[in-house]
Amino acid sequence: MHWLTEPFTADFFLRALVGGAFVAIICGVVGTWVIIRGMAFLGEAIGHGMLPGVALATVAGAPAIAGGAVSAIVMSAMISLLQRRGRLSYDTSIGLLFVSMLSLGVIIVSHSRSFATDATAMLFGDILAMDDGDLLGLLMAATATISIAVILHRNFVAAAFDTRIAQTLGLRPHVAQLALVGLVTLAVVSSYQAVGSLLVVGLLLAPAVAASPWTRSIPARMTVAVAFGTVAVALGLLCSWYAGTAAGASIAMAAIALAALSGIGGHLYAGRSTRAVKIPEPEPAPDFVSLTGK
Repeated sequence: MHWLTEPFTADFFLRALVGGAFVAIICGVVGTWVIIRGMAFLGEAIGHGMLPGVALATVAGAPAIAGGAVSAIVMSAMISLLQRRGRLSYDTSIGLLFVSMLSLGVIIVSHSRSFATDATAMLFGDILAMDDGDLLGLLMAATATISIAVILHRNFVAAAFDTRIAQTLGLRPHVAQLALVGLVTLAVVSSYQAVGSLLVVGLLLAPAVAASPWTRSIPARMTVAVAFGTVAVALGLLCSWYAGTAAGASIAMAAIALAALSGIGGHLYAGRSTRAVKIPEPEPAPDFVSLTGK
């Protein structure tokens, strides 16, 4: 049994597990709203939009996460600006900025020779290198995410179903939209260390998708999504430990595999429940003879 407990004796493994759990909390809460609002493309775009900031920060010798955060915030602001003042649709604005930011990042990387060992961590994360400072930052991000989600819950719900009703109730759907974009940005930036800029959407979407067949309310879906995300982190780290695979990619694949298994299980459970419910056969209508007694 020693080989089963061996990973949990390593300090870096435990830090990665705790940090991954914080990331699962953030992505479980935010990912639920991303699925409900259909904002998956936004999360993907912000994840790739971090690349120029990360590249510039690395060249300047600054923390990569700080550069990525600035780049993600700039991209979110530009998306909101184009949507409100431009003539482009939301998806078109995201697509153009997504390509431009990704291209800019690649150009910066191609003109620098300092990314020989950093490119993999930039794209796919380095969760095993988390330190106490990273854990503290993730704890603060998770606290902020939960607080905003609780405070603005009614606004998010109203804006998700009908913005006109939300305005009538004085719930300010535009503020809710900006806050939700900010939460997506926070989730993407917070997940950068764990799964990098390319795989972040997997951890943002898959746990929420996995929770969908088993829940009926938004808070319950968030809770179950956090549980699925935490399990995915643990499975990915164990796979990385024993199979020698990349930790970030293993976590993302574990999350997607759990979503697939959950979907299959939910479908089978729904089918079984439907078969278990027996609909009583209607009684035959009385004929004329039985009614008249003749």
